[in-house]
Amino acid sequence: MANKRFIKKDIDFLVGEVISDCYTFMYLNGDKNKEQVVGIMEGIVEKRNELIDMVNRPAKNPDLFKLRKLKVTAIDTYKTSKRTHAKEVKKHYRAVYNDLMVLVDDSFSKLSEIAK
Repeated sequence: MANKRFIKKDIDFLVGEVISDCYTFMYLNGDKNKEQVVGIMEGIVEKRNELIDMVNRPAKNPDLFKLRKLKVTAIDTYKTSKRTHAKEVKKHYRAVYNDLMVLVDDSFSKLSEIAK
């Protein structure tokens, strides 16, 4: 699993790239479609905050930390539950990355449609 700090840096970098392209579009085109571009920027900033929140507090995922509440009696059961927990955490952060990539791709697609 990647470090949380690196995940947050990736989120900030990619969102910053989208916002930078939006400002460049507004600079080059003046007030043409300004409301739509501002809407793209507002949407991506809201989603950025949600993604950062998902990275900071993965416990909001109800299935993710259910294994910690189990009372373990045998060492083998503990090791199995610990491995399962690690897999769930990795799956959660993979989902965060996938959401980020979809968000950035959709935002760039919307911006390119406006630019046509």
